[in-house]
Amino acid sequence: MLKYATKRILLAIPTLLLVALAVFAMLHLIPGDPAQLMLGDIGTPQALAHLHAQLGLDQPLSKQFLLWLTRVLHGDFGTSIVQQRPVLDMLLGSFAVTASLVVPAVLLAALLAIPAGMLAAWKQNTWVDTGVMTLAIVFLSIPSFWLGLLFLMFFGLKLDLFPVVGYVSPLEDFREGITYLVMPVVSLALIETGVIVRMARASTIEVLRLEYITHARAKGLSEPAIAFRHALKNTMAPTWTLIGLSLGSLLGGAVVTETVFTLPGIGRLLVDSIFARDYPVVQGCLLLVTATYVGVNLLIDLSYPLFDPRVRLA
Repeated sequence: MLKYATKRILLAIPTLLLVALAVFAMLHLIPGDPAQLMLGDIGTPQALAHLHAQLGLDQPLSKQFLLWLTRVLHGDFGTSIVQQRPVLDMLLGSFAVTASLVVPAVLLAALLAIPAGMLAAWKQNTWVDTGVMTLAIVFLSIPSFWLGLLFLMFFGLKLDLFPVVGYVSPLEDFREGITYLVMPVVSLALIETGVIVRMARASTIEVLRLEYITHARAKGLSEPAIAFRHALKNTMAPTWTLIGLSLGSLLGGAVVTETVFTLPGIGRLLVDSIFARDYPVVQGCLLLVTATYVGVNLLIDLSYPLFDPRVRLA
């Protein structure tokens, strides 16, 4: 187990370095001078040269990358050109909003989808299977922005159950903060449920065809006992992978949901910074998004031995 964990962690380190290099190269391929953008039209050549030296932009690209990477490792992501605030503070605040939206949504989707997918597989080719898969396809086919607008119109405007504009952190006021998150969490969870149900059903059908399930039935075990004691772990392995991929990608910013419900998350911050040409914030957002994706997938890899003991020998 320790050997497996060490191997996965060591593989993640060069991945993160390549991600940092890709983010740095991408931003430097964009036309324009960040120093000129920070100074504006009133910047003199002397002030521009001074700012170039201060930011290290007068150095070779390799040295600029090492300098930037060193600062990042020390928690210095620079200062926003537009807001004149530390980029790290902006990233942490926006990421907290996205996490408060995405983590409950994915958890709710998994709690709904895994039992539903297993039930559909157990009742394959019956009306139960047809009904579950029809709902999954409907949820999967609905555009997320359209579902969000329906929630806003029906539950927000017509029934006046939840606020439709703004955001309050649950850390500041838990009860009021939850009211701002209910609609976006449920709408995002329904979309993700459609994806996870299909994977859970396909995995369960594959497991049900294995010989050890036939052996368990031959011993006279009940269907619930077979499902939870024998089939669930093997079913969860590929489904868990899909959940991890969904969580990692959504933590990078559920841009559409954040925009529809006016949530100041990391996805919306990235889009706004791109339009404002706020290079330090864009660079910080891209690095955080990709590092989060790599980190979540690393945690998923490390959790595989819980479902399949054979992984410990890998």
